[in-house]
Amino acid sequence: MHDATASRKTTDRPSLLPITALIVGNIALAFGPWFVRLTDVGPVAAGFWRLSLAVPLLFAGAVAGDWRPRTMRRATWFPLALAGLCFAGDLGAWHVGILKTTMANATLFGNSATLIYPIYGFLIARAWPTRMQGLALLMALAGGALLMGRSYDLSPENFAGDLLCMFAGVLYAGYFIIMARVSATTAPLPALALSSLVSTLPLLLFALALGEKIWPTNWGPLVTLALLSQVVGQSLMIYALGKLSPLVIGIALLTQPVVSGAIGWFAYDEVLGAPDFVGAILVGLALVLVRRRSPAPVQLAPVGCERDETGAPADRSTSREASG
Repeated sequence: MHDATASRKTTDRPSLLPITALIVGNIALAFGPWFVRLTDVGPVAAGFWRLSLAVPLLFAGAVAGDWRPRTMRRATWFPLALAGLCFAGDLGAWHVGILKTTMANATLFGNSATLIYPIYGFLIARAWPTRMQGLALLMALAGGALLMGRSYDLSPENFAGDLLCMFAGVLYAGYFIIMARVSATTAPLPALALSSLVSTLPLLLFALALGEKIWPTNWGPLVTLALLSQVVGQSLMIYALGKLSPLVIGIALLTQPVVSGAIGWFAYDEVLGAPDFVGAILVGLALVLVRRRSPAPVQLAPVGCERDETGAPADRSTSREASG
């Protein structure tokens, strides 16, 4: 009884470090589309280089942190491979979809994980929101709608691109779900390195099948894309996935349209109106609300572990040590 009470006190609200990592990770990821535009290769090829340039650095960081492949649980290899395929499909579908629809539509449908991942948490992981968290989710969705609502456009010409971007959002949510479970027993950096390695070959084959230009003449945007989006952005996101609830992750994803709007204003003179600023404020307030004190979130069951009768992972000490 005493241990359970102590554990609840330490998880009454998300700690500052995972929240900070989550927000910084989303900011880094929001720069990705800008650098994709700046590259001189095809959009799917840009995704391939984003991963292939980052993978050696991710593995070097994992090994420097005393990770060794022999320490991996057998039950973890398949989920990591599946996560890598989901991420490859997400990048490939979204990058092609951008060329077939408006940027507003691509952002809207590509971030459908904002809704899918929290719904998964509510229905499958039984991480039910408190009233304050429910209010935060509504505010975040309203802010996201305002951010993208002014330029949102549905038309027959955009239909194929809209479907591709929506499919990318579903795959991204699947990637989150798998990586959240894996992170309960595997450190974030090795998990990201292995899943990224799996993603590279499908993206290369996809780019070749589309007849895209593969070899760049200007490496600057690709190197920056790999460092900022994959090494920094995804590393921080995977770290946060293992420590925060699906609701908090979903709300934080909406910071990307806020940053993207600022980048568009700075780089392409895209005018920001009052709805954009109101939407950004609502998303910010939602992130503040989810930091308020609330009951401890239900943890996702780690790969290879069973839940006890309370719905918690059966081997908590092992999970904490492995994820640390």
